Amino acid sequence: MSDTQQPGGASRPLPPRLDPRAGRPAHRGQVSDPARPRGRNRLAGIARVVAGLLSLVLLGTSGWGWYLGRVADASVNRTNAIPASGNEQTVQTGEAMNLLLVGNDSRAGATEEELALLNTEANAGLNTDTMILVHVPADGSAASFVSFPRDSYVEIPGHGWDKLNAAYAYGSMEAPDGASDAAVQAAGAQLLIQTISSMTGLRIDHYAEVDLLGFFQLSTVVGGVEVNLCEPAKDRYSGIDLPAGVQTISGEQALAFVRQRHNIGNTSSDFDRIKRQQVFIAGMIRKMLSDNVLLDLGKQRELVQAAADALTVDQNLDLLRLAQQMQSITPDSIEFQTVPYVGTDRDEQDRSIIRLEDENTLHAFFAELNAEPEPAAEAASPEAAEVVSPADVDVEVYNGSGISGLAGSAGDELTAAGFPVTGTANADSMDYEVTEIRHATGDEALAATLAAQIPGAVTKVGDDAVSGTVQLVLGSDFNGVGQAVTAAPAAPVTEGVDARTAADTGCIN
Repeated sequence: MSDTQQPGGASRPLPPRLDPRAGRPAHRGQVSDPARPRGRNRLAGIARVVAGLLSLVLLGTSGWGWYLGRVADASVNRTNAIPASGNEQTVQTGEAMNLLLVGNDSRAGATEEELALLNTEANAGLNTDTMILVHVPADGSAASFVSFPRDSYVEIPGHGWDKLNAAYAYGSMEAPDGASDAAVQAAGAQLLIQTISSMTGLRIDHYAEVDLLGFFQLSTVVGGVEVNLCEPAKDRYSGIDLPAGVQTISGEQALAFVRQRHNIGNTSSDFDRIKRQQVFIAGMIRKMLSDNVLLDLGKQRELVQAAADALTVDQNLDLLRLAQQMQSITPDSIEFQTVPYVGTDRDEQDRSIIRLEDENTLHAFFAELNAEPEPAAEAASPEAAEVVSPADVDVEVYNGSGISGLAGSAGDELTAAGFPVTGTANADSMDYEVTEIRHATGDEALAATLAAQIPGAVTKVGDDAVSGTVQLVLGSDFNGVGQAVTAAPAAPVTEGVDARTAADTGCIN
């Protein structure tokens, strides 16, 4: 089967190449129209991608899942999205699955009536202005959805620093002249994956994208989604016109809700739109997991068909297996976040950009997503150990604090307190923040005697500790022999922006 064919021989029109600078689709040699209002072309991205994918969770919960799986596999389009290199995992998250979801702005199959309802016009192109990473642990017990603002300023392999939504366009233009539309599409997806893999430190295992028309159809088939507005919403650009309060929206108003970026009142329209998309996704999840859908076999069939028609996925994504893995997820175990960022800024071309946190912070953030907790090391308990005389405790003192001469002065204080000091030296690093007392197995009593003179120091079994000698590694918290160490500040919790779960039904502006 060629890349342009679906199972059964049906062809699907594929997008033209993109212009990464303009953020709009453009054939080679074609100039984008700068006067065209851009707000009307913003995709609903996040919401329709997740809605399409999560509808396939029904495959795992239905008694006729095998049949629905065949329906999905017969309709879904495939693309060679996963790159052979530049997609390596550098942070550890166990056997979790990472799936990149991309929304495109194609409306090639929409009728004139549907275009009017969508408050838009015909467009066969592909924009990737909204992208999210779905992180699912191996046991399928939870899921994290992390949104990436389209204006995130990132390093695109081979192209330097630019907005994230330019990565797909650059990749598509790297395809050789004469390449098929499918090859151009795959090249764009591969560079986007390489960009996000480098930024997050994660290996991207799978890829999925959904188009604008697909989202419109899904929100209608499911019977609408409940949202809660703190204030009325009216905006001529998106076409939204909704009252305040709890209400069920579908079709054109659902699309307008997730596209709105004007008249909300926040300083960054992109963040506002991401928040609205996340709220809608949460409502879609709650609706799909409700009895109204799970007990309606006809609606399941409609949803799976609509989702599969709208989806393009990588060659190896097993839809039925994914659905079965995620069937135990509940709304309160699904968390939505936005990638940690510093704030808005201007680049050298005076374009508005979003600066993300530094690479170490981003890697730490993604490493924490549903990471398996490590078993706590079993520390010695000096309070329960027998205490011996200081004269029986040989101590080696190591300076890891970065303070010059601290090992010598601490050694003098220990000698004055009756401890035999057998040597002083620098530690393997000067970056110790916490003072440690290390001992060999069986020397708990010796360590307890020293710990009584330095309250708050961490006591542990040391790999290189010699029996009969206790090591004192001084950290920056050391205040002197006979003094308690300075309490370490609580470790910062790395979180994305506006974290919420799918069970949250609070109102938003």
